[in-house]
Amino acid sequence: MTDEQLHLHRLALSGASAVVAEVTDADLGRPTPCAGWDLSDLLAHLVGQNLGFAACARDGDAPPSAYAPVPFTHEAWLASADELVEAFAGLDLARTVVEVELAPVPLPARVVVGAQLLDSAVHAWDVARALGRDHVPEDAVVAAVLEVALPIPDDERRERPGSAFARAVPDEAEADGEGATDWRRVLRLLGRDPGWGPPGGAPIVNA
Repeated sequence: MTDEQLHLHRLALSGASAVVAEVTDADLGRPTPCAGWDLSDLLAHLVGQNLGFAACARDGDAPPSAYAPVPFTHEAWLASADELVEAFAGLDLARTVVEVELAPVPLPARVVVGAQLLDSAVHAWDVARALGRDHVPEDAVVAAVLEVALPIPDDERRERPGSAFARAVPDEAEADGEGATDWRRVLRLLGRDPGWGPPGGAPIVNA
């Protein structure tokens, strides 16, 4: 893992924070691209994930309870993001850590940071789309996320309850005519329809 990967993670998390800053209390019941989750559910998941990954990086391991959803407030989000950045900044880049949601065995720290980079970037898109907006990370972040996403198996494990990803969405599912980009490829690989928008058919507003 390199300092560049940590830099890209901070960029992705900063992009997520910018999107989350737009959320109002009236938005929390909105549907999201994550099936079965409204925006309140998704944001609670994100705060909990930030805290869990921070504990994992700081302590070398963390129990499943460390990743439990935390009710969303803007203050809770900002505190969790700050804690995560601080924990990653202090992470020994040569060590292994156990991230129980990825695997019950030690993994290289770069793998864990890469997984959190992916989560931050893709869930920022989920939040933005729930708000009727678009979110496309910086090109370097997209390239890093694509590298993480490509090896993730697209198999029956994605169909199990609680799976982190739905089955990949084939190219022909794109109906908005904008053509292929690496970011749209990332979304499809992770089970997102790049054309998803909130019910009602209102156009997506570019950020």
